[in-house]
Amino acid sequence: MKIQAYLAFNGNCQEALNFYANLFGAEVKNRQTYEDKEIDVPSSYRQKLQHAELKGKGVHFMAYDASPDTPLNNGNQINMSVDLDNLDEGKQLFKDLSSGGQVHHEFREREWGHFGRCTDRFGIGWMVNVDK
Repeated sequence: MKIQAYLAFNGNCQEALNFYANLFGAEVKNRQTYEDKEIDVPSSYRQKLQHAELKGKGVHFMAYDASPDTPLNNGNQINMSVDLDNLDEGKQLFKDLSSGGQVHHEFREREWGHFGRCTDRFGIGWMVNVDK
């Protein structure tokens, strides 16, 4: 069994995937736009992503730009959880993810290790964990 996150965006999926690719050292794969799809979207939306995947060492999720007639609630129905072994990397990752977004739980020591939860500038919730 494999469980993956599938993130929906309001037209800025490519920008978000570029941000995450840089942050996690991953690549955008299987990039498909609405261009040749038989889907009723405005011509101005044809270059938006109908499907893409972010793949790298330890990261793999899918994402797309929801069609303009699909209401989104800024990603509050999904959280991405990242587990790391290195405290300094965890601190930096949390700082980068929360930059321009909102911190819900400061990255600090907890009973099980270090943890922080934030919403990034694209409206996606993130939980960063570093075990003791």
